[in-house]
Amino acid sequence: MIIGNPAPRDDTRLAVFVILVTVFALSLGDSVIKKISAEFTLWQIFTVRSFFVVPVLFALVKLRREKTPFWPQRFGWTLLRSAMLTFMWVVYYIALPHVDLAIAAAAYYTLPLFITLFAAYFLGDTIGRTGWAAVVVGFVGVLLILQPEAEQFSWFSALPLLSAVLYALAMILTRSRCRNENVFVLSAWLNISMLSVGVVASLALVLIGSERRGFLLGPWSTMGSNEWGVIGLLSIAIIIGSVGAAIAYQRGRSSTVAAFDYAYVAFAAIWGFLLFQEAPNLKATIGVVLVVCAGILAVRGKEASGASEQGSAVDV
Repeated sequence: MIIGNPAPRDDTRLAVFVILVTVFALSLGDSVIKKISAEFTLWQIFTVRSFFVVPVLFALVKLRREKTPFWPQRFGWTLLRSAMLTFMWVVYYIALPHVDLAIAAAAYYTLPLFITLFAAYFLGDTIGRTGWAAVVVGFVGVLLILQPEAEQFSWFSALPLLSAVLYALAMILTRSRCRNENVFVLSAWLNISMLSVGVVASLALVLIGSERRGFLLGPWSTMGSNEWGVIGLLSIAIIIGSVGAAIAYQRGRSSTVAAFDYAYVAFAAIWGFLLFQEAPNLKATIGVVLVVCAGILAVRGKEASGASEQGSAVDV
């Protein structure tokens, strides 16, 4: 029998502050990855970043008051969850060099809609009128964002949607199979997964002698002081993202926290304008607003139907 630790008291102000810091850090990290995608390979980022992050998370696990084993209670399910989230990040990062940051962020944040649908299919949750309204509004928003009829449409624009699907499936798995795992342990094993994928992909490219360039197939870049500084920034961002979201959803109501979680889209739009001079057209802007509204509607509808908040406790 597993006896859980007492649930922390709600603190809405703390939760809102933490989630805003979290999405600020994550959006900054993603914009940096987009910025350096011409100089680094994805596998180098995965390998070097996680090489530093895993020991930090291991230390966080060991420094906690309660004794928490680093080995997951349900190892197989934890590995599957880590693999799904790793592939989710791979797909999202592949899209970033080719898609405006605000558009990628809005497409990715359709994830509450997929969580609503998958929870109904896999877990038997009920989708009320509010939930279905959110799905319809979100679908319209996605069409406006992607604009599949436009001449400039790129299939890279659809990759953040695939990321959202993978994330939603991983969260369903978290709720149904990894619910009792420590959040620091889950985050550590996610980074171990990314480290492993980065190492394997890098070795494979060396062994096959790939002479191609680019974010996926290029060789590792030489690491100078600037490059190490970038990796340090990305490491801090992923740690904040791994831990901050979990704290926010544990200390605040999921509907309230999720509403501020969408600040990621606003931060992404700001970074996109400042760093890349990106400005979505009117249709895409309306689509972004609809997706954000649909996501908030989906979360509020889910909570109103009496769904448990614990399934949202681990975000990354």
